[in-house]
Parts: sequence; C-alpha cells; structure tokens
Amino acid sequence: MKPIRIRRHDLTLLPECTRVIIRPFIPSETQRVTTIIGRALALTEEEVARELRGVCQEFDDRHFDIESLLQAHFEKVQHHVFTQRALSHERQLLIGALFSGEYALESAAIFNPSIVPHPDQSGVPDGALRFVMSLRATGEGHISSIEFRAGLIDADGNIMLEPVSRFVTVPEIILNPSYSKKRFITKLREMGFNDADVVIVMAPLAESFTRSELNQSFNLVLRGSHPVSRDLRRTLECLQWLADSNYELIFPEELAMSERIIFPVSSNETNGIEDARFVRFTEADGSVMYYATYTAYNGRVILPQLIETEDFLHFRILTLNGSAVQNKGMALFPRRIGGRYAMLSRQDDENLFIMFSSSPHHWTDPQLILRPAEMWESVKIGNCGSPIETEAGWLVITHGVGPMRKYCIGAALLDLEDPTHVIGRLSAPLLSAEGQEREGYVPNVVYSCGSLLHGRELILPFAVSDRASAIASLSLDDLLAALLDA
Repeated sequence: MKPIRIRRHDLTLLPECTRVIIRPFIPSETQRVTTIIGRALALTEEEVARELRGVCQEFDDRHFDIESLLQAHFEKVQHHVFTQRALSHERQLLIGALFSGEYALESAAIFNPSIVPHPDQSGVPDGALRFVMSLRATGEGHISSIEFRAGLIDADGNIMLEPVSRFVTVPEIILNPSYSKKRFITKLREMGFNDADVVIVMAPLAESFTRSELNQSFNLVLRGSHPVSRDLRRTLECLQWLADSNYELIFPEELAMSERIIFPVSSNETNGIEDARFVRFTEADGSVMYYATYTAYNGRVILPQLIETEDFLHFRILTLNGSAVQNKGMALFPRRIGGRYAMLSRQDDENLFIMFSSSPHHWTDPQLILRPAEMWESVKIGNCGSPIETEAGWLVITHGVGPMRKYCIGAALLDLEDPTHVIGRLSAPLLSAEGQEREGYVPNVVYSCGSLLHGRELILPFAVSDRASAIASLSLDDLLAALLDA
C-alpha cells in the first residue's frame, strides 16, 4: 500500500485547570449539614457581610454570576435550616457558599474529539467551513463532561480555532420536559416492568406527556394504594429513574461555543458523560438534526444514550431502547439508507457491527461486519465516529487495539447501498501515536469520535494518549485509492 501523507496541524488542545464551574458540595450525613448551617446562623449580620465579601472578592471574577449559583445551592439545603426567623439574602448566599465548591472540568484531560459543520455558516468566506468540535473533558474523580470549540477551515485547509473563553457555564435544566409515551413504555418493558402497576401509571397519560403530568399520575396511584406494596414502590422508583434519565438543557444564546458545558445530570451518568460521537443528520426533505451517541457511566455500569440538538443551544438527552443498545461506540450514519436509520456498534467489545431501524431511538438485530484481521487490531476494533459518505462508499474511520494495549486509527469502506458489504479496509494503521504523543494518562493511544470532509480533504481530530487533542488532515483521494486497492 502506498503510504498516505498525514498532515498534523500545529494545534494542540491541552487540559486547562482554570476553566471551572461551581458544583454543590453537600455532605451525605444530615447531622453534618445541620452543624455547618448552625455555624452560619451563629454569626452576626456584620460577620456574615464580611465573610461573604471575602468569598465574592476571591471567586467572583472566575464565574459569570456567582450569586445565582450560591443562591441555588442554599435552596438545596434550605429544608435543613432549623430556625423560623427569616434569613437575610447575604446569609443565604454565605450558607450556599458553605455547600459549594469549584470543579476544574478538564484538569486531567481534554480528549476524544468529534467534529461537525457548524449550524451557522453565515459570513464564511468562499471555500471555507465553520465547524463545531466536541471534546470529552475529565477532571477530579475522573468525571467526564462534554465541552465544545468552534473554528474555521479555510479554502487551503488551514485550521483556526476561535479563542477559548476562561469561563464555562452549565445550561439551565428544563424542569418540565416532555416525553414520548411509546418510547417510555418500550424502555420499561426492556427493563422487565410490564405489570399492572405500569399500566395504571401510564394509562392516563397522552402520547406526549410532561414531567408534571407524570408526577400527577404518580400521586394518584399512591393515594389509591393502601398500603403501598414493595412491588409498586419499586415500579415507581424505576419510572422516576427513567424520567430523570431523559431531560432537556438550554444555554443562553449569548454564550460562546467554548463557554457551553454539558455536565452529568442524571443518576446513571454521575461518573461521566463519555465519548460523544456527533453527526449532522439530514432527512430526505433536507431538514437537519445533530445527533450524538454517548456512554453514561455511574461508576458501576454503562448506558448508551442519545443527544438531539438543532442549534447547540437546546439539547434533548434521551435513553436508547432495544436489545442491541449495549457496550460502547455506537455511531449513527448521517442519513437514512433504504428508508431506515443505520448505526455502527460494538456488541461484544471485540468486533464491529451494523444495525438498522425505523427509529433513531430503538435498535435490535446487529449484524457483524468487521472482525480483527491484523496484529495492530488483534485485541479489538471499533469505530472512530459516524461513517462519511463518499462517491466510492461509506468511509468508516476505525480504531484497533493491539499488543501492549496500543491504539491505532485505521479505515474501512462500506458499500453505499448495502453497508453490510465491506469493500476494503486498510491493512496498516492510518495513524499511530508518535514521539510525545505516546505519553499521557493512557500511553500509546490515538482515538477519535468523529471526522468530516472539507472538499477532498479528510479532517481528523484525534485524542493523544487520553490527555490532549490534536488535528490531522489527509487526502480523501489517497485514502480511497488505498482502500480500493486493499
């Protein structure tokens, strides 16, 4: 195979410890919470004002609106306040500060990028492309979240990133999101809940219902059940968990792309939102939706989930359904094939599969398409993001794990009309860690969650040893020639 020239751009995204958010920092023991509150209640108003002034002087310039965050954290512990007298606004903020802490989102790593065209291409020069890059940011406790960057690829293939803000902001959580009754019931059945209790709760609800309507149904069932059986309580807890796992987020329009952060919200992702694979999906009528699959991790088990957004401001987070929703590395094709959605997946932590569905939310019947074939991928293979449509076939950027747990990036080509048919695959790695790229949190790793085409160039952002991210580009024509000759 003729060597493919890889251009490594002079861009490296390194972890930045100064990008912090304020998180709740609340002890699990009620006695400790009340003891801390008691110390704040014992202060005079003058002492409260002095202590709060010190907090604001030290932390105010690190956050957009520190007061609203401290107020929100006070409200999380307000029910523990054991005095009937009204508290001053300053005392509430100080109590909020006692139950708050900064979290450096990317202090450990910023890696596993994916890249898609920006939804706003206005004002872009001829031959250029504005893009959005998603990144996995990891901080203390190895908790992962999703960060974003925006940039421009010019007509000559040069890549420029927009300046990165020192501020980051978590979105507003929409308190009364809507749900699909059909998808909700399907997921409950998969989880083994198909009994009369589920029917009683779900029956009064419309095909699209809100969280408040679900809560009303909960309350009606509880009021009508005396005593509440253990099975009913377990069913209601499962319904609550499922509702919490499907939520909506919204960012203010004025926030720069680098200031938006999706931090874990639901109980199934308390230890991280991992490896988001974004894709710009186009329907037959030309409408566009950005989807991303990601892995939710709670410290014990993983759960593949789905993100939907049209503008990178309003996001819907959804559970995926079906017997094939398991393991990591699900990647959606950018359009329907033969009227059906298509998805790459890894069912067995070793091989690459494909599956088809009438819905992007429900997946069954995976078909094996690629097994490890070369020594550099002999431990396992997977995808590096959604397939890319070319005139020669679906281009799939892959990753392979070989001796010494070394990760390399490869490529395969699938038939456009029947992507279960593999046209070709590279016998040698396309990209491997070189020099200082080998050093990091997990050594000897290159990895990507998505690439895109710009003209006849493949733009390939990639992670460097689970610590930082870089960007490479290469000729699509050279890559297709190598795949067709393989």
